[in-house]
Amino acid sequence: MRKVIIDTDPGQDDAVAILLALASPEDVDVIGITTVAGNVPLDLTARNALQVCELAKRKDIPVFAGCDRPLMRTLITAEHVHGKTGLAGADLPDPSMSLQDTHGVDFLIQVLTDNPTGTVTLCTLGPLTNIATAFNQAPEIINRVQEIILMGGAYFEVGNITPTAEFNIFVDPEAANIVFRSGVPIVAMPLDVTHKVLVTPNHQQDISVIGSDVSQAVLGWTKFYERFDRDKYSSAGAPLHDPCVTAYLIRPEIFSGRFVNVEIETQSSLTLGMTVADWWRVTDREPNVQFMGNVDSDKFFALLIDRLGRL
Repeated sequence: MRKVIIDTDPGQDDAVAILLALASPEDVDVIGITTVAGNVPLDLTARNALQVCELAKRKDIPVFAGCDRPLMRTLITAEHVHGKTGLAGADLPDPSMSLQDTHGVDFLIQVLTDNPTGTVTLCTLGPLTNIATAFNQAPEIINRVQEIILMGGAYFEVGNITPTAEFNIFVDPEAANIVFRSGVPIVAMPLDVTHKVLVTPNHQQDISVIGSDVSQAVLGWTKFYERFDRDKYSSAGAPLHDPCVTAYLIRPEIFSGRFVNVEIETQSSLTLGMTVADWWRVTDREPNVQFMGNVDSDKFFALLIDRLGRL
């Protein structure tokens, strides 16, 4: 079982990723959730995380608000994809849970300091601002991280917010650069993978049959934000980007990729935020990321629907 901190900017797909983790206690021990500005501003991502925990009936999960802006840039958000609140598509009640008083970055530092080296995994579903800030403030924790599993970047699928950049990396490329160069073992779920797990009408029917409050929320979320990807990519449905991170924790064998060098572009106005992956190993740069390229979509959805049924 993995002990994890989920760092997130919910987002409908973030919410599904959190639900998948909370439904899998034999595989994933969620010791806390830290939120960051990304898909929507921080006050909304924090509120959304509380709502998702309550939807899963897990009020015991501590939620911490983290950084409200990128390290060096003006915040860019994605209401055009996720709606004004970030969780459009499901009408969730106001949360009764409260945020923890501790800042999310301080929580990250404290947990990594207090736990034995190599026992805490960071699952990052949004911009990497919180993680980079923690590494900057307390560099001694870097070598204590077991692994970072992140949703971010692209290679063959190039970009979804610019022609060359994926949203999470583009929002805070300086933070991504710090994390990717940290030396921590990293597994990346880029658009190349996440665009292969599309919620088709058949999947929506399977989710609907579960008949729970959780399944109805997931159904509403995917029906809301699939319109963006259908219009943009002519895809068969909504891609579940962030649940790939938690699915990897549970069933890593359904993903495949390459251990390659990945650098983050922070200078070019044309390719800012690009994950420059040496997929074909044409440079002598040292590999630093397990960069995934494929996923067994059928097994992914079998896992997701089974676990959602538990909630």
